[in-house]
Amino acid sequence: MKRVILFLLTALITIAAKSQDTAYEFRGVWIATVDNIDWPLRGQWNVDSQKADFIRQLDMHKANGMNAAIVQVRPAADAFYPSPYEPWSQWLTGAQGRPPAPFYDPLAFTIAEAHKRGFEYHAWCNPYRANFSVGKASIAPTHITRLHPEWFLQYGNTLYFDPGNPQARHWVIDVIRDIVSRYDVDAIHMDDYFYPYRIAGKEFPDTASYRKYGHGMNKDDWRRSNVDTIIVALSRAIKEEKPWVKFGISPFGVWRNKSQDPEGSPTQAGVTNYDDLYADILLWTRLGWIDYVTPQLYWEMGHPKVAFETLIDWWSKHAYGRHMYIGHGIYRAWETSATSKAWRQKDQLPRQIELLRKYPTVQGSVYFSSRSFEKNPNGWNDSLRNNYYRTPALVPPMPWLPKKPK
Repeated sequence: MKRVILFLLTALITIAAKSQDTAYEFRGVWIATVDNIDWPLRGQWNVDSQKADFIRQLDMHKANGMNAAIVQVRPAADAFYPSPYEPWSQWLTGAQGRPPAPFYDPLAFTIAEAHKRGFEYHAWCNPYRANFSVGKASIAPTHITRLHPEWFLQYGNTLYFDPGNPQARHWVIDVIRDIVSRYDVDAIHMDDYFYPYRIAGKEFPDTASYRKYGHGMNKDDWRRSNVDTIIVALSRAIKEEKPWVKFGISPFGVWRNKSQDPEGSPTQAGVTNYDDLYADILLWTRLGWIDYVTPQLYWEMGHPKVAFETLIDWWSKHAYGRHMYIGHGIYRAWETSATSKAWRQKDQLPRQIELLRKYPTVQGSVYFSSRSFEKNPNGWNDSLRNNYYRTPALVPPMPWLPKKPK
């Protein structure tokens, strides 16, 4: 009898401990608007249809146990809201600069719907991308690339703000400040696109800016300094407007390889944040310029060069007291390439969730992306609803930030 009682007590303690572990857990999903990846559907310019589809997606995520929506509201120097700076997005209405008809404010609408369901709302903005497809994209006469072409550089088929141009940086900061001042966002979120991913055989064409603003620094350090400058300025602008609004970055999954830096991860990545995208994530976290990091760990467990388990262990040791949410590449379950074979295994995502919960410095997950859940890949919706996210969780508080006024 004593053994039975002891067994039951042990089981109850285990269940209680597990419940306590996940009482606070960030469970977010990216809702991408660029190129109509998640919302709205391409050609879905009818306002009622857009609203209904967004609500349907949110309800699906609520049922899956999510508590945060990361919604892309500025994909390419354009806007999913009435902006005094940038034109309406072509991915909202089919033509850049064309307002929705009948008129509505998608940012205000999506914030309200997220908050109704107890979700945090993270406004996802791309800092530097300005023309997604040169020669093909819809570009309004009022777009900043037309008003100030000298601020931009073409690399491949994309036009980017020149990160070395102070006027371009100020524009981006003003845009973000405007969003924070006018909307009830819980966070500003930026992804991995700082300096663009390298194109083989092509150098990013910022030589003129480097000569003008380099001040004797080597070019790599100067580029990193440019990104550092906008990050600290954005952080300051956000907190000046609303000190409780969070600032988060979702970087590429590898900071540096150990072969490049003793502090780096034991990986063999062909691209790194520090050396290729000029994003020194560890500096921003260590100095408290950002409130959370969501590394995009889109590789599988056991990957020969960039294994999920290797990277989560490394990132967990480099949180510096800030929050760490892990980005999961569930979209890979729909890929058919040989490299995505592991993502067709039903236990891939469950193993990742179980592993991250073992790290006290990791506070949750974000999933790329919304529509990937629509056909219940590998039964993962069921796994979340019936097991991992069966019990609702609160977004973990950030003790260094003031509470949002009621």
